[in-house]
Amino acid sequence: MPNAQDIRRRIKSVKNIEQITKAMKMVAAARLRRAQEKAAASLPYTQKVREVLASVASHASDLSHPLLEVREVKNIAYLVLSADKGLAGAYSSNVIKEVLPRIAGKENSSVIAVGRKARDYFKRRGFRIDEEFTGFSEKPTLQHAINIARSVGEGFKSGRYDEIHLVYTVFHSAITQKATSVKLLPIEDMTGADANPSDYIFEPSAEEVLSHLVPQYLETTIYGALLQASASELGARMTAMGSATDNAEELIAKLILNYNKIRQATITREISEIVGGAEALK
Repeated sequence: MPNAQDIRRRIKSVKNIEQITKAMKMVAAARLRRAQEKAAASLPYTQKVREVLASVASHASDLSHPLLEVREVKNIAYLVLSADKGLAGAYSSNVIKEVLPRIAGKENSSVIAVGRKARDYFKRRGFRIDEEFTGFSEKPTLQHAINIARSVGEGFKSGRYDEIHLVYTVFHSAITQKATSVKLLPIEDMTGADANPSDYIFEPSAEEVLSHLVPQYLETTIYGALLQASASELGARMTAMGSATDNAEELIAKLILNYNKIRQATITREISEIVGGAEALK
C-alpha cells in the first residue's frame, strides 16, 4: 500500500499533467475556430470551380485533358491525410481504418502520405509509400495543396497511377468527424453538377479555359480536404484533451481522498500509541 509521501508525489504529477492537457485544449480550441472559418470559406469557391468545369464539359463533350483520361485501372494510389502529431484521440486511426481494407494485400496499390502518423503506420507495416508530405497538418496553406496537386497530377499524367483516391476526414463538429474516401483522379461526373452551358461565354476558347481550370480544380479540391482535415484534427485534439483533463481531475479527487484516509489512519495510530504509552506509565 502506498504511503502518504508516494500519494503526494502522484497528486503533484497528475496536477502537472492536468495543466498540460488543459493548455493543449485551449490552444486547440483557439486554432479550431480559425480552421473552421477557413474550411467554410473555401467551400463556395470549390463549388463554383466545379460548376464552371461542369459547364465546360457540357459546352463541348469532345474536349480532352490528361487529368480527365479514363483508362484501365492497373495501379491505384491513395492520398491519405493524417496528423503530424498525436494526442488527437482516434483521428488518425480512423483515417487509416478507412483506407486499410482498400490496400491490404493488393500489390498494385500505393500510399501518398500526408502527415507523419499515416507515413509511420504504413512504413512500419511494409506498405509502399511513394511520397510523403509532413509538417503542416494543423496549418495547411494553398501552397501545400499546390505542391501535392502537382505531384499527384504528374503521377497520373505519366501513367504511374491509373486512379488516385483522396482519403481524409470531414469536419462536422468538435466531437464528430467522419473519415471518407473520394476519387480524385481521373476527374469524372462533371456533368452532374448544377450548371447551364448557356450561363458562360468562354474566351479565348473552352479548350483554353479547360487547360487552366482542371489543374485549379485539383488544387482547390485538395486544399479543401486539407482544411477539413485540419479542423477535424484540432476538434479531435480539443475533445481528447478535454476528456484527459476531466479524467485527471477525477483521479486527483480520488488520490486526495486516499491521502486523507492514510493521514487519518496515521494520526489515529499515533494517538493510540501515545495513549497506550501513558497507560503503561501509570
